[in-house]
Amino acid sequence: LLIESTGISEPLPVAATFEFRDENGVSLGDVARLDAMVTVVDAASLLKDYVSRDFLRDRGESLGGDDARTLVDLLVDQIEFADVVVLNKVTAATAAQVDAARKIIRALNPDARLVETDWGRVSGRHIFDTGLFDFEKAHEHPLWAKELYGFADHAPETEEYGITSFVYRARRPFHPERLRAFLQKTLPGVIRAKGHFWLATRPDWVGEFSLAGAMAQTRPLGRWWAATPPERWPGDAEYQARMHRNWDPVFADRRQELVFIGNADAMSVSAITAMLDACLIEAGAFTPALWAHLADPFPTWGADAAAA
Repeated sequence: LLIESTGISEPLPVAATFEFRDENGVSLGDVARLDAMVTVVDAASLLKDYVSRDFLRDRGESLGGDDARTLVDLLVDQIEFADVVVLNKVTAATAAQVDAARKIIRALNPDARLVETDWGRVSGRHIFDTGLFDFEKAHEHPLWAKELYGFADHAPETEEYGITSFVYRARRPFHPERLRAFLQKTLPGVIRAKGHFWLATRPDWVGEFSLAGAMAQTRPLGRWWAATPPERWPGDAEYQARMHRNWDPVFADRRQELVFIGNADAMSVSAITAMLDACLIEAGAFTPALWAHLADPFPTWGADAAAA
């Protein structure tokens, strides 16, 4: 069966439907197998859409209510989760548009099978009975995840498309105002960036940074283990070993880890690194009381946000 979702649907809930069991223990996965997640993108418009700042509601395509997704949010969700990406209307696009589309797709998802075509014509062998979908491994598709978490089977296949990537790492906290200024800068050549960070004024909180196209976003991801009572730490021995490998004698597990992916000819690793280094606090010790007075332009996170 070929299931066609709406053009604005998120792929994860569709996939999760096959894993869900009802109160009787019955699952769709008992009688059907999800074989592949396929996404179709337009070669001529992908770059224009990817760098737009439009919300889905601006294009009359939102789910209504509290759907505050941007167009690039949707594109990233659909491409990063896909097993197969169909690049459609390649003949109608210019060579530059096709090249840009390939770079965007590979920067987001190097694992996907890329099929280029016109008029949506795709051989059944590319999308049926492929055996490509694996719910447990779907989160490993994005290139940022491979770089940040170092999945063992990661290989730099993206180099042939002119895509490069690097991980910025540091232990010292970011100065809130300096980081805010960095987030408002244009980063030439960067296609995708994602990772976690910490602010001097919020030493308990893990912040998540996400950049796609022209849209940069931050949000709270949770608390550092150093700010969590040990009795609430995971009991899994392997996970705890990984925690301790990331433990610093001064800052504990607090750290900056940001992945940047972009055009090898345009993205400057040294320039981005220098800008982020300039955002760091000069600190040789964990002294949050000395940082509490710093101006912090970021929205309130956590319990304080709920009370506001």
